[in-house]
Amino acid sequence: MKLTKQQRQLLIREIITSKRVASQEELSRILRQSNIDVTQATLSRDLREMRILRSPEDDGFRYVLPEVAEGRKIRRVVHEEIVQILANESIVVVKTLPGRASGVGVFIDHLKNPNILGTVAGNDTVLVVPANVKKIKEVMGELRMLGEAPKEQPMESV
Repeated sequence: MKLTKQQRQLLIREIITSKRVASQEELSRILRQSNIDVTQATLSRDLREMRILRSPEDDGFRYVLPEVAEGRKIRRVVHEEIVQILANESIVVVKTLPGRASGVGVFIDHLKNPNILGTVAGNDTVLVVPANVKKIKEVMGELRMLGEAPKEQPMESV
C-alpha cells in the first residue's frame, strides 16, 4: 500500500508509541506486516525528520519520540533540584534548591498523575495536594522516584 509521507510518519509515530521498536530493520518489518513498503533510505529520512531518537534501556535500545527524550532530560534536572520530600496526614512537601520550586512544580503538574490534584510552589518549597489523603504514601513513593538518580544513558541520534 502506498501512503503519503504524512500518513507514513503518523503510522511510524503510532508504532513507536505502542510498541518497543529497537531498530530500523524491526520498524521496517512491522510496516511490511501492515503491507506498507518503505525503503531503508526513506525510513531513515522519516526518523530523522521526526527527530526520533534511539534511547538505551536496560535490555537494549528503543526508539523514542522527541518529547519522551526531552522528558527524560528534564527528569534528570528535576532530580538535581529536589532536596527533600516530606509529608503529613494531608499534604506532601517537596523541598528544592532556592528558586527551583516553580520548575519542579510545573514538572509534577505535567506528569498528570491521577493521585495528585495539583501543586503550589514558592521559592524552595512545592506543596503537592493529593487527590485523596489515603494516597499520601503512594504519592510520596512516586515523588521519591523523581528524586532518585536516573540512570545516566545518553540519547543516540538516528
